[in-house]
This record gives sequence, structure tokens and C-alpha cells, in this order.
Amino acid sequence: MKRRDVIKFLSAAPLAGGIIGNGLTVQSASAEEATTAIAGRDLFKELGLKTFINASCVCTTLTASLMPPEVTQAIAKGAEEFVLLNDVLDKVGAKIAELCHAEAATVTAGCWSALVQGLAGAMTGMDRKKVMQLPNVDGMKYEVILQKAHANGYHQALTNTGAKLIIVETLEEVEAAINEKTAMLWFLNRELNKGKLNYEQWLALGKKHNIPTMIDIASDAHPVENLWKFNDMGFDMVAISGGKAMRGPQSTGILMGKKDLIAASRLSAPPNSGICRGHKVNKEEILAMYVALERHIKMDHEKEWKMWEASMAVVVNTIKNINGVKTEVFIPEIANYTPTLHLSWDDTKIKMTGRQLKERLWNGNPGIEVMGGGTMGGKRDGIELSVWQLKPGQEKIVANRVKEELLKASV
Repeated sequence: MKRRDVIKFLSAAPLAGGIIGNGLTVQSASAEEATTAIAGRDLFKELGLKTFINASCVCTTLTASLMPPEVTQAIAKGAEEFVLLNDVLDKVGAKIAELCHAEAATVTAGCWSALVQGLAGAMTGMDRKKVMQLPNVDGMKYEVILQKAHANGYHQALTNTGAKLIIVETLEEVEAAINEKTAMLWFLNRELNKGKLNYEQWLALGKKHNIPTMIDIASDAHPVENLWKFNDMGFDMVAISGGKAMRGPQSTGILMGKKDLIAASRLSAPPNSGICRGHKVNKEEILAMYVALERHIKMDHEKEWKMWEASMAVVVNTIKNINGVKTEVFIPEIANYTPTLHLSWDDTKIKMTGRQLKERLWNGNPGIEVMGGGTMGGKRDGIELSVWQLKPGQEKIVANRVKEELLKASV
């Protein structure tokens, strides 16, 4: 190819730098321009998306948590090379298992995906014919036993495999329900205090009848010891969200536990064509999940907790002297284990409901999302808010906006 032909070709089809025939290196400004253009674009504004201050929680609706620089950098670096999907799952899974005291682990498409993959592994084992058969459960164990108090919606993930859910309440009911079709005993950690059976009783049942046990600890990465506590305790599988307290990509999760069960679960997941084929996690997110987990384990959690307390003190001290206001800071026992404020008031002195305050904060500038807005757990009408997802300085904005609305409604 002649030089003028190369130039003519490039003018017709701009390329992002490379080598064109005869070893001629081509440098294109288009890649640099694209990078600059992306960096300078405000896609939230361009698409008309409302951004807000998250003084609430890490629920999926609010897009969970914000990823720290180490995690977003892992995504960017991961996008620069090709690797085999199974290789990155193997290597990252081994590192996660080591960090979390598990025999094996794998990154999944969220905690829901971890539940489906894990149960699929328990149902099929390493039988590839059964793997391709799901959700047809003919010829395999397909019943999952769980406590009535734990059936709060997340348990529906288990039905994706074709499994039948058996709801129980007492130890006697579990014993009566166990039979040759029982595939797994499932436990939802956030409802620990609502069920009649605790960890030890559930694990004892699994060992007695040689049935795999799984625990869902989706939002329980605090305290950090939870990441290995349940593996050490003896649960055969542990499922957790990656994009909540650990601040990994929201579309990631982790399934960890016994080596044979994790290996079996992998048969139903990408790049294989099992029931979880659609639960695809790209290499960038797998790497980012590992970085997020490692960061979470290594960080100074005592320092982080003191920062949360300091931020909460700013909010409380700003509003506590308003006539009729009552502030109560508490720590949830399970799930979202962080300082949380329950704010209530005398409705004869402040003419506003919790729902109205919640709406006014959301509709303000900037918008602020809080929890509650109605009668909560037997408490008086009010709101609840947390500070663990705030950016530095946002605690002052939240405090002043809450104070502003409370004073407006004061009589």
C-alpha cells in the first residue's frame, strides 16, 4: 500500500492507533478526542437524570453505593486486555476464598444470582445432564426448606431453579419436612431475630441429615468479620452482595463455601449454558469486586466508624434544640450495621408528617433521600437517616436542610 493510499484510507475511516501493513504505525487523534469528550461529558445532565444526596441506605433502587477510586480504576484497567472468563473467575475466586476463609468462591451477578447459582449446584452436583435440564427438576432433589419469617421476598430467587419451597416455623416442622427430595436448608441472616431457629440449630439440622446449608448475608459486610464468620461457623454456602457495604459494582455478588458446591454451581453459570447463563458478569466487574473486597477487609474500620459518628453528630447537633424535636441514634442489629438516626417530633409543635418531610427533602435542591416517612416499627411518625453513604461535607447540607424544613413547619 502506497503512502498516499494509506492517508486516503485513514481520511475515510479514522482509526484508534495501530499498525497498518508493511509495519507502518498509524497514530490517530480520534482516540484522544474520544477520551477527552467522554471525560468532559456530564451524562447525568445530558440524559436529564436526577442526582441526589443519599442519606438513606444501599438498596438497589438507590443504585446501592458509590465505588471508590480503586474500584473504578480496576474496571478501567480490566477493559484494556482480553482474558479467558473462566481464568479470571478461577483466579479471583481463589483470592476471595482465601480472604474469607472459604474452600472456594466465585463472583456472581449480585446476591440474587449467588442464591440461584448455589442452589443449582446443590441440585445438580457435577452432572452436566442435570445442569442442562434445569428448571426441569425430574430425577433430582428439588425441595428447599426455610423458616416462615425468612420468606420476605428474597427467597423467591430460589424458585428460579425450579425448586419447591417448604415453609416451616419450628424444629419439629423442619424434621418432619426433611425427606429424600430435600436439596438445601436456606437461612436469611437479616431475619435472624424473627425466626424461631438460630444458626446453631440450622447447621445442626444440616449436618444431622447431610443436607447443604446456605445463608444469605446480602447487606451484612459490616462488621467486617461477617465476611468469614459464617464460613467458619460451618455454612456450606454463603451469598453476599458486592455493591452495598463493600462498594463494589452493584451488579456483582459473591458465592463462597464448600469446594464441591461452588464447582457445581459454576456449571450453571457463564460461560457455560446452564440456567444462570444470563447472569453474566464481565471481567472488569469481576476484577473490581476483588479489589472492593480486599479494600473493605484492609481498611481501618474503627476510623471509618468514628467518621460516621462525627457526621451524625453534625446532624443531631444542628436539629436537636428545635422545639418539639426528638432524636434517637441507634445501630441496627443486623443489615446496614451503621449509626442511624430516628427523627420524630411533637405534631402539635411541628405541623408536618414524616412523609411530608421525606418528600420535601427529596424535592429540594439538592434532593436528599432519607428513610421512613410513616409509622415505623411501632415508633412515632418521623423519618430515619444514615450518614455512611454521604460524601465529605454532605452531612452539613443534610443537617441544614432538615433544620430548614422543621423550622418552616414549626408553630
